[in-house]
Amino acid sequence: MSKLLIDDYPIQVLPKLAKEIGLNEAIFLQQLHYWLNSKSAKKINDRKWIYNTYEDWNKQFPFWSIATIKRTITSLAKKELIMKGNFNRAGFDKTVWYSVNYDFLEEVSQRLGQNDLTSGSNCTNGEGQNEPTNTIDYSETSSETTNNNKSPSKEAAKVSLKNRFDELWDQYPTGRKQGKDKAFNSYKKAIKDGVEDSTILNGINAYKKQINFQKTDIQFIKQGSTWFNGKCWNDEYITTNNISNAKPDYVVVPPEWREMYEDVGKMPEPKEDYDLDSLPF
Repeated sequence: MSKLLIDDYPIQVLPKLAKEIGLNEAIFLQQLHYWLNSKSAKKINDRKWIYNTYEDWNKQFPFWSIATIKRTITSLAKKELIMKGNFNRAGFDKTVWYSVNYDFLEEVSQRLGQNDLTSGSNCTNGEGQNEPTNTIDYSETSSETTNNNKSPSKEAAKVSLKNRFDELWDQYPTGRKQGKDKAFNSYKKAIKDGVEDSTILNGINAYKKQINFQKTDIQFIKQGSTWFNGKCWNDEYITTNNISNAKPDYVVVPPEWREMYEDVGKMPEPKEDYDLDSLPF
C-alpha cells in the first residue's frame, strides 16, 4: 500500500461546509473544534478556548505557510465563525486564544439544510495528533459546569466588541494608555449611540498628527480614558500649517485701458522753464 494514501488519522471536513466558507477555513475550523473537545481546552466564562501561536498551528498544518494560516484565521474571524481573545495574566504574553462561534455556525448549518455541521471530530481519538505546543499557562481555568447561563450570541458579540476596542486602543499614543477599562465603557456607549469604529480611528490618527505637528510633550497628551470619555474623535485637530502660500490676487487691466491709464500713479515731470521766483515762498 502506498505511503501517500491514508494509513494515518485524516483531517476530515464536510464538502458542503468547505463550499460555503472555503476549504482552508473549513479545515482549520474542524481542527479547532477537535481541540476544543480535548483535554487541552480551557473553560473560561462557560466557553471552551484553546490557545496557540501561529508557529504552533503550523506544526499541525505543515502543508500551509504561516502567512496562509494568518489569512485563514483572519477570514474566519471576519466571517464571525471563530472568536479570539486574550486571557493571559501576564501582560507580555500576547498568545491568542481561539473558540468556535457555534451559535453563528448553527445559522450556517440551517442555511445548508444540515442539522449539525460540527457533530463529528476530525479524529476518532487524540492519538496520532500533535498536541499544541502552548506557552506557559497564565490563565485562570474555571471549573467545568453543565449549565450555561449566558447566551452564546451575546457572549460572541461581547468578545467581538472587546477585540474591536483593543485594536483601537493599540493605536492610541504610547505612554498615555491609562484607564483602559473606563475607556472601554465609553467606547461601548459610543457604539450604542451609532458611532463607527472608523470615526474613532480617524480621530485617534488626527490627534497623533497634531501631537507630532505641535511636538506636544507627553505630559500634556490626554490619557486614553479622558480622550474616549470626552468623545474627542469629534474634535478638530491642527495637523498642518494654516498659512497659505498662494499668490495674492491681482487685477487684469484690459488692453484698451492701458494707454488711457498708463500715467496713473506717476510723478509729473518737472518743467525746465518753471519760474522759481514766482513762487510765494
